[in-house]
Amino acid sequence: MKIALDPHMLRKGPLLELPALVAELGFEYIELSPRDDFIPFFKHPRVDDGTVRRFRKALDAAGVKISSVLPLFRWSGPDEDERQAAVRYWKRAIQITADLGVDSMISEFNGRPEDPSRSEGQFWRSIEELLPVFERESIKLTLEPHPDDFIEEGYEAINMIRGINHPLVSYLYCAPHTFHHGNDAPGLIKHAGDLLTHVHLADTFDHTASSGLRYIINPPGSTARIHQHLDIGQGEVDFDALFGALRDNDFDGTLTSCVFAWEDRARESSLFMRKKIDEYLSTWK
Repeated sequence: MKIALDPHMLRKGPLLELPALVAELGFEYIELSPRDDFIPFFKHPRVDDGTVRRFRKALDAAGVKISSVLPLFRWSGPDEDERQAAVRYWKRAIQITADLGVDSMISEFNGRPEDPSRSEGQFWRSIEELLPVFERESIKLTLEPHPDDFIEEGYEAINMIRGINHPLVSYLYCAPHTFHHGNDAPGLIKHAGDLLTHVHLADTFDHTASSGLRYIINPPGSTARIHQHLDIGQGEVDFDALFGALRDNDFDGTLTSCVFAWEDRARESSLFMRKKIDEYLSTWK
């Protein structure tokens, strides 16, 4: 099993210093999420080949590896020009991942929930063009449903991935999205079976609780989605049930600490999350 850190809260520090910092925080793996100087959100990658080589050397020097590269592009959006641009961005991101010696990428379905049929059509156009590139580079792709994507619910996402019917494509369960996915981690984990290869770990509040007023959004009736990525224990996710289901499913993939809420205490949060993950895993023995 791989225990990784999503270094989003550390993204403002120099890229080449990131591996040593992650090692200092007790992690052997980085899940490399978007950063402005590498692969930004929804834009063409900014990193050049020389920096990729220097980053790889920094990883080796720190004894840290990249578990996965996580880009986010609008590859399922209803705008065709934007979709084609996203596919171009994907191809460069796949090349960067291969040059880093990494065999895994993670992303989201994207698209628009108010236009799911067109978004799904756009997704299939993109995935059919990109799968040969993943095959050529022997890179696996793990997908997660996300709030405000054209697929948000967990069972629907698993069935969609099963329908892709490709050995390189698998499913990611994201704990801080629990209450958008249907609040049934054990059921989703069982339904996914061997398709489940990655889990994002962070806590959140149940936005549906207290008559939908756990969080308050103005104006009333807004279609905005809301959640948070908190330290374990700060929200309402049932981590006993989650880790129990992972154990029962013989999970042996990647667990990623994925907290975003505490940039002012990123070090303390990361150390805490590593400790909590180890505590949960110790109960499997």
